[in-house]
Amino acid sequence: MRKLTPLMTGWHFTGIDGEKAAVNLPHTWNSTDGQDGGNDYRRGCRQYDNTFSAPDFDRETQRVYLQFDGANASATVKINDREVISHHGGYSTFRTDITDCLQAENTISVAVDNSVNSRVYPQKADFTFYGGIYRDVQLVVVNRMHFDMDYHFGPGIKYTTQVNGTDAVVNVDTYINDEAKQQGAQVKVVLADRQGNTVAMADGTSVQLPVKNVRLWDGVKDPYLYRITAVLVKDGQAVDEISCNCGVRYFHFSEKDGFYLNGRRYPLHGVSRHQDWKNLGNALSTDYMDTDMALIKEVGANTIRLAHYQHSQYFYDLCDKEGMVVWAEIPYISEHMPDGRENTISQMKELIVQNFNHPSIVMWGVSNEITISGRQHKKDMLDNHRVLNDLCHEMDPTRPTTLACYAMCTPFNPVSRITDLVGWNLYLGWYVPFLWLNDLWVKFYKWKYPQQKLCFSEYGAEGMPNLHSGKPRRGDHTEEYQAIYHEYMLKFFDRNPQIWANYVWNMFDFAADARDQGGERGMNHKGLVTFDRKTKKDSFYLYKCWWNSEPMVHLAGKRYEYRTEDTTQITVYSNQPQVSLYNNGSLIATQQGDKIFKFSLKLDAENHIEVKAGDICDSAVIYKTDTAKPEYRVRKGKSRNWV
Repeated sequence: MRKLTPLMTGWHFTGIDGEKAAVNLPHTWNSTDGQDGGNDYRRGCRQYDNTFSAPDFDRETQRVYLQFDGANASATVKINDREVISHHGGYSTFRTDITDCLQAENTISVAVDNSVNSRVYPQKADFTFYGGIYRDVQLVVVNRMHFDMDYHFGPGIKYTTQVNGTDAVVNVDTYINDEAKQQGAQVKVVLADRQGNTVAMADGTSVQLPVKNVRLWDGVKDPYLYRITAVLVKDGQAVDEISCNCGVRYFHFSEKDGFYLNGRRYPLHGVSRHQDWKNLGNALSTDYMDTDMALIKEVGANTIRLAHYQHSQYFYDLCDKEGMVVWAEIPYISEHMPDGRENTISQMKELIVQNFNHPSIVMWGVSNEITISGRQHKKDMLDNHRVLNDLCHEMDPTRPTTLACYAMCTPFNPVSRITDLVGWNLYLGWYVPFLWLNDLWVKFYKWKYPQQKLCFSEYGAEGMPNLHSGKPRRGDHTEEYQAIYHEYMLKFFDRNPQIWANYVWNMFDFAADARDQGGERGMNHKGLVTFDRKTKKDSFYLYKCWWNSEPMVHLAGKRYEYRTEDTTQITVYSNQPQVSLYNNGSLIATQQGDKIFKFSLKLDAENHIEVKAGDICDSAVIYKTDTAKPEYRVRKGKSRNWV
């Protein structure tokens, strides 16, 4: 029914100092300077211009919408020099009806602004705020009578589910525009299974569809999706049609033993994701998102915190299809701005309305580390949180709310007790000494607040594949210390099943232009995978052996190729019960164990090391040297964190 026309090519970009360039979308002007450090990437208002022919449509019976899937952070759009929409929020979809502006040939001008201000979030955070039209733009031709496209730019359809034993009911609400109401158009709703067979159907804007022997959306084990299609009919003729995937599931959270999916305990172990890539920023095609999901699946995660903003609809769809449980949030982060309250509300409304139908999403995140800037505007900040929390419950009674607290935010802070769930971003063992503080902190917290449902919303350590040490220590940024840190944390989470989820910070290295750490400016290196997605760090394989049941063995320390110690430690990660170590063709030792195997090896001048676990193996060559390689260590000097 709807005709889509992409507007992705032929754009002219006017950048700093007025220089012009021909660009195609998606595009950001910070793909380089937003990743090179110095906290000096270009923030300001930039202009995109294009021309396009009006799509083929009937002015009497059809309307034309212009849709942006994401432009950061504010955008003002003009068609033929007439302003048609202004939108504030860089991560959500927005659209507007431009029919009355259209001529045979048209100009479009988009002023995109990521300037520093006190009204639009985010403004202070540990990641780069890339400017640009970085997601798709398209024209959408629809009938004058159509499903609603204006209410917070949502899909015009919403569903909820109820499960009763082996059966279920899918409740579907559709929303039609005033023209359709005035003309008496009717709605037909059909629920189909994965093969396209009709399961149930009904007429009306609010219907109940019974499902016998329902197949549940069951996480990564079986992310089964039905399909809801709604057709708008006038005088027996279909005039508009929309559809969405439908996952039937139920869940709850327990303060004692975590998350339950479809009536059974389902421990959530996962990662956080930022959307940017090396040399691309946030201007990604779907191929890059597919790669991200493939790596997240390989590591064995079953939940993702999509930080710290609304992600692409394509990626939420991937989460639905792959069975990932999702924490979705708005970029109300780090610093409360009294002038930004309305923006937090509008971004939350758009997040919920545009993403309500994703079965993967099980919680709405209202803020992240909001107390990091201190006690300024505390009363207003707390009230803002209460407003957002109530708004989420009003708009979506089916999902709980959550937030992520700053590590230095005490458990007594009232902001931590507003939402239904709470997470803490704790880096004990990285930014502060002693990994065992994690155990002490949780023990105290659960003693003080036994009914609170707690997760680790962030935890991690910097690890760079080019930095190595035979005696790794906190703060050295070596791949070895990052692995030691995560070894402890995985055992820690096994000891604490009451923690409803743990989210590694981060799945991928990402750009934070204010940082200067580890010898590479502009980057946060806490990822399990490098920024270009080409190198899986040792910690990646540690998590894979913990979370992924596919038989594997990984010899850690391959990149620590030249070693000065006479006897070195060989670390092996495997989900098999027994591992054997060989050097230069000779068996050194065999160990039985659980996931982490550590061997002592006296080094020869050249060591051809192989580890075997059943039929699978891994290998590396290590050399004994007298002089430590200086490139394995960060140059002395204080590393600068973003704060």
